[in-house]
Amino acid sequence: MTARKKFGDPALFGEEWADDYDEKTTLDPAPAVEFLADLAGRGRALELAVGTGRVALPLAARGVRVEGVEGSDRMVRRLREKPGGTAIPVVVGDMADVPAEGPFALVYLVFNTLFNLIDADRQADCFRNVARVLDEDGAFVVETYVPDPSFFDRGQRVETLAVTEDSATIEVYRFDLAAQRFHSQKITFDADGVHLRPHAERYCWPSELDLMAARAGLRLDRRFADWSGRPFGADSTGHVSVYRPAR
Repeated sequence: MTARKKFGDPALFGEEWADDYDEKTTLDPAPAVEFLADLAGRGRALELAVGTGRVALPLAARGVRVEGVEGSDRMVRRLREKPGGTAIPVVVGDMADVPAEGPFALVYLVFNTLFNLIDADRQADCFRNVARVLDEDGAFVVETYVPDPSFFDRGQRVETLAVTEDSATIEVYRFDLAAQRFHSQKITFDADGVHLRPHAERYCWPSELDLMAARAGLRLDRRFADWSGRPFGADSTGHVSVYRPAR
């Protein structure tokens, strides 16, 4: 029996979620692709945590030379099964290390994936290593949610996700408020037994990401509430931030 991945393992998310990731992810990638294609121009682009290619494939179809880094072999296999998937070079490894040869005109991390790095030091490593492979005029784009303190009130949370005639799915969270980290399990009870899907994140506020960027030699160039370019404000629940070399 293969040992189960542990929290903090770069492959954990992909190994647990790859089989039905595309079916469970309903977000339209088109706005992100439009935004990223404009930034990449004719240069090379690198997607960290490229996954099944939800963004990379349509971006490549726009003529952008996309490469990827992915922690999970299973995710990469799903990418390779799709039309055009074999044409995207992918390195299997820890995205915090950015194991790719630059320079890149664009490096990007979408859909909260930066938070899958559950240690502050590794998040900082990611910024520093992105700066290492970024073109002097390049852009590093990060999309994440803005943490909502009410979500992790009292350090734990239980949600009912689905109830049918023969199954029930809940999600349970345990928060470490000092570390800004949570561990969760999505648990399904059905006739076949109990099914577990673990997940962990270290969440950050935008100002903390700006500090990591500054320490890596990057500066915030622009920040929007979403891919459409809506202004970011105090009531924004998410952000798309564009960082560039400070030099």
